[in-house]
Amino acid sequence: MKKEILVFIFNGYADWEPAYVCAELNSSDTDYIVRTISLDKNPKVSMGGFHVLPDYAVDDYPTKFSLLILAGGNAWAEQKNNDVFPLVEYAVKNHIPVGAICNAVNFMAENGFLNEIKHSGNTLEFMKSQAPHYKGDKNFLEEQAVCDANIITANGSGTLEFARKILTLLNAKSEQAITDWYNLNKFGFYQ
Repeated sequence: MKKEILVFIFNGYADWEPAYVCAELNSSDTDYIVRTISLDKNPKVSMGGFHVLPDYAVDDYPTKFSLLILAGGNAWAEQKNNDVFPLVEYAVKNHIPVGAICNAVNFMAENGFLNEIKHSGNTLEFMKSQAPHYKGDKNFLEEQAVCDANIITANGSGTLEFARKILTLLNAKSEQAITDWYNLNKFGFYQ
């Protein structure tokens, strides 16, 4: 039985941000399978125009899952995704890794999940403007992606680094396989 990875989707989610890691986690040589979750089970349209029917709604999610991914998108700034809070809180309290990228990091900051751990995001100034209750300035790192206390954060240009941190945290592949995969996708065949 494969372990489930939940990707939170919504209208306008940044479909490319979880794409690299989901393709790797969902491959036949891992112990994982990717499923989507949303506020409801109505079809969602990504920023890139993909129509997706969520597997789960936040009121019927499985209690056993291995990772929750929160992709970016404008809905976070518009506070349209606030009802995902209980799912995120459940994951954090139960030591289930949570990956947040781009504007989803601001949601994590606003709700206090980043105050005491090292983290990244688009910029510290932007995060503070989007998350007025954020108190984690001293733990902000100017890095593409950061993993601390089972929470992976990344800025919007750090999709590969985000994926690498997740693959490493989950031990989804060998360290060498993850490095080779990252280098191929970051630098291509010809450098």
